[in-house]
Amino acid sequence: MRARTTLLVLAILLVAGFAALNWSEIVRPTPLSFGLMVTDAPLGLILLALLGLTLVLFLASSAAMRTASLMEYRTHQKTLEAQRELADKAEASRFTDLRQHLDTHLKEMRERDAIAASEFDKAMLQSRREVQAQMEQMNRMLNARLNEMEQRLAGRTPAMAAPVRNEVVAPAHDPALAAREAQLREQRLREEERLRDERIREQRDVRNEERAQAVDKPAESGWRKWF
Repeated sequence: MRARTTLLVLAILLVAGFAALNWSEIVRPTPLSFGLMVTDAPLGLILLALLGLTLVLFLASSAAMRTASLMEYRTHQKTLEAQRELADKAEASRFTDLRQHLDTHLKEMRERDAIAASEFDKAMLQSRREVQAQMEQMNRMLNARLNEMEQRLAGRTPAMAAPVRNEVVAPAHDPALAAREAQLREQRLREEERLRDERIREQRDVRNEERAQAVDKPAESGWRKWF
């Protein structure tokens, strides 16, 4: 742009200097033909005026083009700024939606964990009650069997006492029978205790499995839903 302006100014100066040096010849009248008429006029001055008019028109067109380019540049700049603002707003709204989605998901996870914890507590309480009821039932059954066995032993003792009075050899067999009855009773008690221990162990294993399933299930479902 500066080189063009410099060349234009230099050309104007050269033309002005040339006109100044030959001004007498430029303003000297000369018969000129305009097609329908012939008149005396300074040819050089007319050509100089036409050159000046051409220069003015060129400068005006250059200024108009410059102004149009500046206006177009400003229009593009405004459009770019508007698009940038829209992009910023869309990005901000996207971040806001993502944050709301995360907050909602975390809230749902907390509610699900709270529900799972309450259900687990209820299941634990119910299992405790069931175990306690089964233990009480087993205790009642054991007490009933022990009472029945005591009654049987008490019924057999008088029947075995009569030969002791009448016969001399019978008392030698009574301690062996009592020892056998005591051994059978001890074996039954051991068997009952073994069965009770196995039931308690099975119930404990079932309860541990239910606890593990109740703890793992909410976390697994929450992570699968998020990913």
